[in-house]
Amino acid sequence: MKHRRIPNRRAVIAGAGALALAATATVTLANANASQGPAPKPTLAKLTSAAATTLASQLKTDTAGAFYDAKAKKLVVNVVNKAAAKAVRAKGAEARLVKHTFAQLDSARQTLKSKATIPGTSWGIDPQSNKVVVTADRTVKGTKLDRLTKVAEALGDKVEVRHSKGEFKPFIGGGDAIWGSGARCSLGFNVVKDGQPHFLTAGHCGNDIKSWSDKQGGSAIATTEDSKFPGDDYSLAKYTGDTAHPSEVNLYNGSTQKITKAAEATVGEKVQRSGSTTQVHDGTVKALNASVNYQEGTVEGLIQTDVCAEPGDSGGALFDGETALGLTSGGSGDCSGGGETFFQPVTEALEAYGAEIG
Repeated sequence: MKHRRIPNRRAVIAGAGALALAATATVTLANANASQGPAPKPTLAKLTSAAATTLASQLKTDTAGAFYDAKAKKLVVNVVNKAAAKAVRAKGAEARLVKHTFAQLDSARQTLKSKATIPGTSWGIDPQSNKVVVTADRTVKGTKLDRLTKVAEALGDKVEVRHSKGEFKPFIGGGDAIWGSGARCSLGFNVVKDGQPHFLTAGHCGNDIKSWSDKQGGSAIATTEDSKFPGDDYSLAKYTGDTAHPSEVNLYNGSTQKITKAAEATVGEKVQRSGSTTQVHDGTVKALNASVNYQEGTVEGLIQTDVCAEPGDSGGALFDGETALGLTSGGSGDCSGGGETFFQPVTEALEAYGAEIG
């Protein structure tokens, strides 16, 4: 039997769309010194999302986050001083002057964690708005909402609170369907550990299911070796038979996407998700290192996207071309009205298990 697998997750929260920055934060440094005469405009090379991700990893010092502008095909890097701007431009990215440093936003995020960890909330640093964006789902009301509002207001313009009509919850379901104990999830990616074939899926799936089949009521094809949830949301299962395990994702149109590598996601990157309930949907990465407070507990370090998903899609692959990015964790909404979905970064799961794509 041929199985196609699905990716992982980790992200920084970025709510709906990007917000307008304060006037001081919207000007690029190239125009900030107009009184000294016009500075020559640097020529920026057009970048693929993969190239932007690589470049972003080289520009973390003295920056306040970065995001990929898919339309202009450039990497935009937030900075708070001229020296950092110069270094950013020298590397071929656009420098943008912002108000808040990454350390200030991260401190606000830590305050939210210590004072407002309320089931039904999520937060993360949004580099496009230069804020920590907090989302409260429909279950957050009354004294819980009052508490959240009070903490957020004390943090001033570093935080913005948004509201979701849906409810944050793990999505039991996913890519190629995998079954066990009356539940269905999705396979993320096929991997190799110690020379043996395994696959990755969501940790909340692995917590509940120890023996996996490729059809409801079918014979076992794999057994769960380990799972992490909450805190993280990934699980490793080892194949027990001779089931085919190609390194690819089911596109549900008679074809598959070959997966050859894994990487970190970039805010602004265009991505796809495959799952056994809703099949393939696309969208954009909105934030990284996001935290989601499910009813079952908090999961941190997630990739936040505007890709939709539904129950049964859990564990399914998030990918960009041949690159594995994440595993479907959960979110709110559905694929009729839209929603937001969080993914466990696959790189973290691979590192934790000493596994590799294959």
